[in-house]
Amino acid sequence: MQAFQTVQAVAPSRSPKPILQSVKLEVGTGRTGEDSPGAPATLIATDLEVAIRHAVEGVDTETPGAVMLPVSRFGSMLRESSDPTFRIETEGQKTVIRGERSTFHLTSENAAEFPPVATFDGEACYKAPARLLKEMIRRTIFATDNESSRYALGGVKFEADDAGGLIAVGTDGRRLARMQGPIEVVGEPSPLGESTIVPSRSLQLIDRVLSADDEIVRLAIRASELQVTSRRATVSTRLLEGRFPKWRDVFPQRIESVKIELTVGPFFSAVRQAAIVTSDESRGIDFTFGEGSLVLAGSAAEVGESRVELPIAYDGAPIVITLDPRFMIDFLKTLDAETSFTLDLVDSDAAAVATVADGYGYVVMPLARDRS
Repeated sequence: MQAFQTVQAVAPSRSPKPILQSVKLEVGTGRTGEDSPGAPATLIATDLEVAIRHAVEGVDTETPGAVMLPVSRFGSMLRESSDPTFRIETEGQKTVIRGERSTFHLTSENAAEFPPVATFDGEACYKAPARLLKEMIRRTIFATDNESSRYALGGVKFEADDAGGLIAVGTDGRRLARMQGPIEVVGEPSPLGESTIVPSRSLQLIDRVLSADDEIVRLAIRASELQVTSRRATVSTRLLEGRFPKWRDVFPQRIESVKIELTVGPFFSAVRQAAIVTSDESRGIDFTFGEGSLVLAGSAAEVGESRVELPIAYDGAPIVITLDPRFMIDFLKTLDAETSFTLDLVDSDAAAVATVADGYGYVVMPLARDRS
């Protein structure tokens, strides 16, 4: 059921091709599992934009073959049945599913007509720790914009840096999140570059299929697709088209600026408190840094005002900047409470830049002071 629920997320709820609303189960002979290896049992789904192959353990097979399992019906059977096992028998477009105390007869699609879904067949690839890839997704995907007319903003851009590391960047034009970390290059894979923009929806799926016991993940570019494979699953996704912003120009390298060290927990709490009185029409918060404290002030005509003070290690000239608290909260939610980060500020008109020692950076554009 766990594997089926993961795979069924790819199958569309509506489609001009009804067969896509089912998950394909392919089986070999024998029993699958770590203690009794046999030919694999694999669940497969696609919407023609993203596809997944997910290995399933603990399947006894008498006859190799394939069967189409309708997502809504078979998913309900798995959730509602109290039977510990199911026996699936299929012949043509008729499928019988038997439990110890239940029997279901289904009309199913012809498995031979299901679109082919590629396996990960490349020796030339990139290797990255699964934990790193999951962290990259979590720390960048929130900054993307699926509503924008700029199609490329609906995904995260992946590229290799000059030192051979992996960089992930997400932006919606008002804020930008960047995460980098080490990767290993095997052979001569197709480069990660300007066109490697992965849809947010596909990244959510990749994050879901990667688990704590997946140590290494392999990535490869195949024409206009990205393939990501772990120990149990392979996800293939079409890349987004369009021009991604020149993010290095957005991520400023400043010399004359003020750098303030902050701890996530207390700062996060202060931002949430100050945001209580904001509204959609008046959502900005004034952040005033100076004289050993940070003062956060918010107001909304129809709600009221807030003032929250937080002691900080900065005694320089006051700096006031107005920021959208939602953007700061999105960033802070990705970090542990005890994590320290550096906030780089110039004035009320320049972007605020937050950096963490582990390669994570975040840029937020300020709001106009007369936001009301």
